[in-house]
Amino acid sequence: MEAPRVVVKRSARRKRTVDARREGDTVVVSIPASMSRAQEERWVSEMLARIERSEARRRPGRTAGDADLAARADRLAHEHLDAVGPDGRWPRPVSVRWVAPMRTRWASCTPSDGTIRVSERLREVPGWVLDHVLVHELAHLRESGHGPAFRALEARYPRHERAIGYLEGLSAGAGLEIGPEPDEEG
Repeated sequence: MEAPRVVVKRSARRKRTVDARREGDTVVVSIPASMSRAQEERWVSEMLARIERSEARRRPGRTAGDADLAARADRLAHEHLDAVGPDGRWPRPVSVRWVAPMRTRWASCTPSDGTIRVSERLREVPGWVLDHVLVHELAHLRESGHGPAFRALEARYPRHERAIGYLEGLSAGAGLEIGPEPDEEG
């Protein structure tokens, strides 16, 4: 990822505190006017690192590769779907990977071969939304349809209803044809 443009603002009113905020592609770092150039460089570096860590927590897909996505899915399966299957173990996909944006889905799972594919459109969503999508697809490794048993598995993720609302709003706002999946009898 490209390094952001940095603007340093010195303030005579600011005595000890340093602050940073992102404004589009720019990071604005506010420092006391009395700081030396060496202190400025150290603080700019520190604040850029803090912003990067914060953004990685909020938008984990931005820099995550397929291995990161698979590790996240494994953690979520263990946390939310542990001991669900007949073998007493959580669902373990063979692979979890990012794919080019899908036209009508956020992600897909093929239970017969244990693969999960996640649309790159989800790289920009908050982590809790990505987590819901992964739990949803992991649940398909146990229940292929969207019936009551599947919905019970999906509901093990505590923010699932909120994430569904987020995705529906994102779809509508972007004019995408991605809608809620219908419930199936089951």
